[in-house]
This record gives sequence, structure tokens and C-alpha cells, in this order.
Amino acid sequence: VPPQPLPSPRPPATLDGSMLGDVGFDPLGFSTTPVGPWVLGGDNRNGVPDDLTWYREAELIHGRIAQLAVVGFIAPGLFGTLPGNEWTGADAYSYTNPLEAFGKVPGLALLQIFLFMSFLEFRRIRIIQEEGSNYMAGDLRIGQGEGRFNPFGLNYSPEQYEEKRLQELKHCRLAMVGIFGLWAQALASGESVVEQLGAGLSTPDYVAKAGYFLPEGI
Repeated sequence: VPPQPLPSPRPPATLDGSMLGDVGFDPLGFSTTPVGPWVLGGDNRNGVPDDLTWYREAELIHGRIAQLAVVGFIAPGLFGTLPGNEWTGADAYSYTNPLEAFGKVPGLALLQIFLFMSFLEFRRIRIIQEEGSNYMAGDLRIGQGEGRFNPFGLNYSPEQYEEKRLQELKHCRLAMVGIFGLWAQALASGESVVEQLGAGLSTPDYVAKAGYFLPEGI
């Protein structure tokens, strides 16, 4: 499978195009590096997912978190923030810059998020242990299928299901790049994303003062 994103030498043998979303692009050779002992790598990995499955698992989990983070960066500026109270402080949740908001939220609120994330992680690890070598990366037993949590009644054909999986993977990759840009811009400017977009789409002062250079109607 020749690399598609950028011109480069032939991809490593581990990327043969059989994995969903594989375009043969691995300039740093991650796909050839065995997963470390923190996930029972090497000869002790009996009946658990292989190296590429672990890397795809990491890609999907980080990508899903990044998608939520992108929404978290943008939504407060568009739809408003949560109200505060006497215990948290009236303005505890009123900050639209996520980097600033993180330092203003009460510790117990952050603890709730941490505990919920821990619950999801332990549940994911339990699923991996139960499935063993049959585990499909990113499978949280949510969506269509017998005995799975499917609140929206999803029922795609096999072809449609593979297409949706590919769409999720692409969105994950885009979100991981996007959240880095959002974080860097918020850190550099000290403003929320919506404030920056609003300023970018407004008429600059020099245009408002000097007027447009073309006659009206052109």
C-alpha cells in the first residue's frame, strides 16, 4: 500500500492495507514497535490483542476524547455556561476560555469528571479482558448488535457499518489535530474560540473608518 498523505518510502510491512483507515503512512515507525510491558507485551501476551490493535485502540480512545474536547472548547461560547451557586460561587462556571475555566471550577466538580472517566476506563479494560484476542479496537459494546446498548436503534448494513467506522476514525484524527490548535490558540490569546472567531468575522476598524474601496453594488 503506497503512502497516500505524503510522498515517502514504502510503508512498513505491518501496514498492508488490511486495517480500516490504513493508508500506509507511518514515517516514525510506530506500527513496527511492540507495545510495552504496561499492557503485557512481548511473550506474555497470551490471548490478548496484538500490537496494531492496541495502537488502533489508543488512536480511537484519544480521538474520541479529542472530539469531546473540541465541543467543550466551542460550546460554552455559543450556548452559554452553567449557572453557579453559593457553594461554587456565582461565576464558577462562567468562563468561556477552557484553559481559564479549568482553574476556576471547584475541585469536587473535577473529581466527578475524574471518577466518571475512571469508571469508563475500568469498564473498557474489563471488555478487553473478556474478549481477549477477539477484541475489536474501540469496541465499548455500544451501538447495533445483540446484547449491546443501542438507544438510537442503529441498524446499518455491513457495508454501511464499515463506512461509519471509517468516518469515526477520520473524525478522531481531525479532532486530535484540531484540539491541539484550539489549545495553542487559547493559550496564546487568552480568549475563547468563539470570541476569536467573532473578531475574525467582524469588520476591522480601518475598513469601517475608511470605507470600502469599491463602489457599492460591485
